[in-house]
Amino acid sequence: MATSLQASSMLSSTTSRFSERYQRRAIKATLHAPKLRMTNFTFPKLDFDMGTQYPDGNFTISEKIERKASDFEAKTKLYAILEAVADRVEMHKNIGEQRSNWNSLLLTSINAITLSAATISAIASTCNFGAAIGALKASSTLLYLAATGMLIIMNKIQPSQLAEEQRNASRLFKQLQFQIETKIALSSPTIKDVNEAMNKVLALDKAYPLPLLGVMLEKFPRKVEPAVWWPRKTQNQEERAKSSFQNNGWSANLEEDMREIVEVLRRKDIAEYLRLGGKALKLNKFLAIAGPTLTGLAAVGSVFIGSPVHGPWTVVVGVVAGALASVVNTFEHGWQVGMVFEMYRSNAGFFTLMEETITSNLEEEDPERRENGEVFEMKVALQLGRSLSGLRNLASSSRSSGEKDEEEFASQLF
Repeated sequence: MATSLQASSMLSSTTSRFSERYQRRAIKATLHAPKLRMTNFTFPKLDFDMGTQYPDGNFTISEKIERKASDFEAKTKLYAILEAVADRVEMHKNIGEQRSNWNSLLLTSINAITLSAATISAIASTCNFGAAIGALKASSTLLYLAATGMLIIMNKIQPSQLAEEQRNASRLFKQLQFQIETKIALSSPTIKDVNEAMNKVLALDKAYPLPLLGVMLEKFPRKVEPAVWWPRKTQNQEERAKSSFQNNGWSANLEEDMREIVEVLRRKDIAEYLRLGGKALKLNKFLAIAGPTLTGLAAVGSVFIGSPVHGPWTVVVGVVAGALASVVNTFEHGWQVGMVFEMYRSNAGFFTLMEETITSNLEEEDPERRENGEVFEMKVALQLGRSLSGLRNLASSSRSSGEKDEEEFASQLF
């Protein structure tokens, strides 16, 4: 037992001495380690010159900064135009409702005045008291004169036509608003986009003015022409960005189909709406002259009611002319003949715009500078209320049709 304890004690002491010796050697080796020699490294200079070219693009840093600033400026200007367009949408909408109310209120007021004057004239013809006859005749004459003056003003401004103009303007400004929002959302707008949007706004302002004095559209033009609410483009403005697709979706068959559709639009749709617009204009002119003429005759007839010289014809003129004036006024403004004329004129303008859009694409010899052919064909089909197969059938039937007068209209929408 004692022997084992002694052996254990000797082993422990030996281990302890070995550990101390190992630690001293490690410390000594650490203290006498070789010193590292510091070497001077020369780092290459980084050239931050704003004109240096980089392989990741074709623009210098300065050009990239300028381009980004230009894009930001263009987007800011487009947002400003967008705010103005949204405001015009509300303006034209509200003023259109106001002028539609003008039409209803003036129609009701003038008819009430005219029928009241006719009734008073009839009563005056049966009255036997001299003082009463004079008062009735004066009242009837004044009412007829008031109705004549109001009719002249109403026929001059054509409130129903004004209301239709503002409805069209509101719709077109809303369409422009969507176009600008799409441009901002899907691409990086440029100054060219800003100028194009500005020109469209100014063209719409000119086509559908808000004031009545000085700039109001001619309500009785000598010649019916399509409404024009888009800016006339030059060749430089019609340039389009190149596409990476081969032929940009265009083919010889598609070009031929588009040419045939343009011909159908010219022969049928545009010509028909201009013809209908001419008829509506002639009818409106006749009614605008007939209304005040009848109330004026009725006023003259009411003056001579009871006169032994002129006899019973004065009563007939004073009463019947007033009643006919109410009928004519109701037919003109109740049926809104001026609005119908403006509708025909706007429809002709819509098809004229389609014609110019198709023609401008076809006149561009490089297909890659045109609008994508497949997308363009779909847009034309939707604008005409047709399917793609129906649009192609229209073009083929136009090519094979011998009787041009019997061919169908391009539009099935209206």
